Amino acid sequence: MMRIVRPCFKPSLPDAQVVGGGAGVGTRDGLLWYKDAGRHACGDFSMAVVQANNLLEDGSQVEAGPFVVEGAQGLAGPCGTFVGVYDGHGGPETARFIADNLFHHLKKFATEQQTVSADVIRKTYAATEEGFLNLVRKQWLIKPQIASVGSCCLVGIINEGVLYIANAGDSRAVLGRVERGGKDIKAVQLSSEHNASFQSVRDELRLLHPDDPRIVVLKHNVWRVKGIIQVSRSIGDAYLKSSEFNREPLLARFRIPGPFHKPILCPEPSILEHRLCAEDQFVIFASDGLWEHLSNQEAVDIVNSSPRNGIARRLIKAALREAAKKREMRYSDLKKIDRGVRRHFHDDITVVVLFMDPALIGKRLYGGPLLSLRGGGGTPTLTC
Repeated sequence: MMRIVRPCFKPSLPDAQVVGGGAGVGTRDGLLWYKDAGRHACGDFSMAVVQANNLLEDGSQVEAGPFVVEGAQGLAGPCGTFVGVYDGHGGPETARFIADNLFHHLKKFATEQQTVSADVIRKTYAATEEGFLNLVRKQWLIKPQIASVGSCCLVGIINEGVLYIANAGDSRAVLGRVERGGKDIKAVQLSSEHNASFQSVRDELRLLHPDDPRIVVLKHNVWRVKGIIQVSRSIGDAYLKSSEFNREPLLARFRIPGPFHKPILCPEPSILEHRLCAEDQFVIFASDGLWEHLSNQEAVDIVNSSPRNGIARRLIKAALREAAKKREMRYSDLKKIDRGVRRHFHDDITVVVLFMDPALIGKRLYGGPLLSLRGGGGTPTLTC
C-alpha cells in the first residue's frame, strides 16, 4: 500500500495558520481547518473540516443571533443558533451556494411568519433549490457540468428551547443524552437519512416512480438511484430534477436514456422537532465521511469522555485513525497523503459539535456577540 501512495506524499505540513478574524476566526493546518472552541446562543461549540478531494466539496456554517425581525421598528426577535452541514458531490458549487443563501432565506421566511417552524424550513429549502436551479440555467451554455453538481443539506436550529433538525441526504445529527439516574450518555439519532442503501428509501422511490423498473439499481454491490447516485434527496443535481438538463452539452455519463416527466431526486427535507431538556447534553452534526468510520455511540462516547475544547477535531482524528487502520497503514502516513489521492482513503469530513447549556436554552435574549462562521474559512461566492 505504501509503495502505491508514496509518490503522492506531500512535504511536511507548514505551521498552522490562522484564517479569518473576529468571531469567525479559524485555524488551517494543511488539509485540516478547525475552530476548537466558541460560544453560540445556547452554549459552547467546536467545529472542524478535513479535505480529501482536490477541491473541498463540503460546506458548513454556524450562526448565532436573531432569526426574526419584529414589528414596524425592525426590532430583533428571539436569538437562536443555526448549524448547516452541506456535503457536496460532483464539485463544490452547490455546497457553497447553500452556505451563501439558505440562512438568508430562513431569516426572510421566519420574519414573514414571525417564528421558526417546520413550514418555514420547508420554504427555505425550496427557495434554495429554486435559486440554484436558476443559477444552473444561467450558466448552462458556458458551464453545463454545474447541472451534475449537488449537495446533501443538514440543518440544525435552536429557537426558544426547540431543536429543529432538517435533512436532505445522508449527513447525520446525533444527540448525546444522559440516561435518567445514570452517568452514561446515550446516542440518539435525530436525522432521517435518504440513501438508497436503506430498504425504506428504495421502497419510497419505487412508490414514487411505479413505472420505472430501474429507478434503483444494484451496481457493484451498491444501491444507486438510476444506477448513478446513492442519495435520493439533495439540493442541486439539476440533471436529475428536470429533463431540460438531460441533454447535450452535459456529459453523456450523466444523461439518462429518454425523457422523464417528474423529478427523480427530491429537495424536500425530513424535519424533526425536539423540545430540549436538561438531559440533552450535546448534538454532533457531521457529513457521512465521519459516520463511515464511527458509529453513533462511538462518536458520543468520544465527546462525553473528552474536553470540549477541540472535540470536533478529535472526532475527525478518530475517524482518520479508523480509515488508516482499514488500509493497514499508520495514521501518521495517512496525514502525509495530499488532497485528491487522499479521497481514496476517506471523504471530506465536516463536524460541528453543539453543547447545550440548560440555563440558556429557553432564553429569548442572547448576551454574547453575533456569530457567523464558515467551515474551512470559506467566503461568500455564489448568490441568488
